[in-house]
Amino acid sequence: MGRIYMDNNATTPVRPEVAEAMMEMLKGCYGNPSTLYCIGQEAHVALGHARDIIAGIIGATPDEVVFTSGGTESDNLAIFGVARAMKKKGNHIITTKIEHHAVLNTCKALEREGWSVTYLPVDDQGILDPASVERAITDTTVLISVMHANNEIGTIQPIAEIGKIAKARKIIFHTDAVQSFAKLPTNVDELGVDLMSTSSHKIYGPKGVGFLYVRKGTKILPMLFGGHQERSLRPGTENVPGIVGFGRAAELMHAEAEEEEARLRKMRDRLWEGIHATVPHIRLHGHPEKRLAGTINVGFEFVEGESLILRLDEYGICVASGSACTSDVLEPSHVLSAIGIPPEGAHGALRISLGRENTEDDVDRLLDALPKVVEDLRSFSPLYKEYMREKKAAG
Repeated sequence: MGRIYMDNNATTPVRPEVAEAMMEMLKGCYGNPSTLYCIGQEAHVALGHARDIIAGIIGATPDEVVFTSGGTESDNLAIFGVARAMKKKGNHIITTKIEHHAVLNTCKALEREGWSVTYLPVDDQGILDPASVERAITDTTVLISVMHANNEIGTIQPIAEIGKIAKARKIIFHTDAVQSFAKLPTNVDELGVDLMSTSSHKIYGPKGVGFLYVRKGTKILPMLFGGHQERSLRPGTENVPGIVGFGRAAELMHAEAEEEEARLRKMRDRLWEGIHATVPHIRLHGHPEKRLAGTINVGFEFVEGESLILRLDEYGICVASGSACTSDVLEPSHVLSAIGIPPEGAHGALRISLGRENTEDDVDRLLDALPKVVEDLRSFSPLYKEYMREKKAAG
């Protein structure tokens, strides 16, 4: 049997249609899009087409789309760029405790430069209360940054409600939409955002490409300096093949989003029901409904998440224990800690993120393998043995 990939929140395989579009650029369209002669203009037109596609999906104008190397750079540009542009007005930023490290570590870097950052808590299902955002605003607040959908537990935040608060208080609002772009509705006016970060490789496009939406009139400074590409906000010759691939991936993903969301939700729910029915001592992390259609994060008592991953890999099944960007760190997930999961519970978490290549047969294979793996691992656990002894003694 072939390998099953169920870690699509970490990255996704490049779609054949995307690879084909990129290959055409790599083979026959090698010009620099900033040059005036025909070969360069061919690349310029291809770049513009991808920009038009993406702008159309988010309800923006093409000149509000700034191409970057991915989500991390987009987050950095948004936060550093606004902070340094607005430093005469204030030095306070509001964000949440469950943001991606591309946001959290950027905010921590600004704290070392003298900025004040408020890290808002979420509830035990991972949802932020918009009222807490309003309470946190001060006269020196210049930026609010709240992710749209969480990469670990999949929870979807009330971005539109927060956007209304930010607009009323005339504060710049940024959202990390790396996990939601082209999957969920991400119209920038409906969400009320001034800045939006995204990444290509989460939607079956190539790695190393993303964009930052920057609403016209938003005060922001570049982090890099060079030529005048991307409105001088991101200088350097654009990665034309990658951007073309991103545009094609976004076009396909957006067109299929509604149907695919329903398909993934059906598989996800059947997967949870199957796990719940066959494996005792488990807990669903995150909101049961307000989350990404393909994401399920489950805590298994008396088991280490890393051991689960390695054993399932022997069955040809790829899953994760948390964010791919911190998978080599032994500390408990900051997201699970933020929703009140103790360290021992966080270490026993498994994240399963389904994608377009997954099938009902894949779900069946996982449901067949997982109970066996968990039972086997618990048989070696002193804590589980002690629990069973106490349970037996209690009658």
